[in-house]
Amino acid sequence: MTVRYFAWVRERVGRSEEQVTVPPSVATVGEFARWLATRGPEYAEAFKRADVVRAALDQVHVKPSAPLAGAREVAFFPPVTGG
Repeated sequence: MTVRYFAWVRERVGRSEEQVTVPPSVATVGEFARWLATRGPEYAEAFKRADVVRAALDQVHVKPSAPLAGAREVAFFPPVTGG
């Protein structure tokens, strides 16, 4: 699966995208974010406030409870503000 990171999530992870094999035990976007946080200190830093990180599956915004099954891409980004 392609994982894309945007804004400060990208800065903390240190890359804009990567290919990741999702473990069979990971079924939702929220579980995936928690799993990513275990991959090293840069990921732990990026996902330490997972409640504010937003996600999209195949370019559609989703909630953490959304299933990963069948998705080709997941993107993580901070909340968007206007002004």
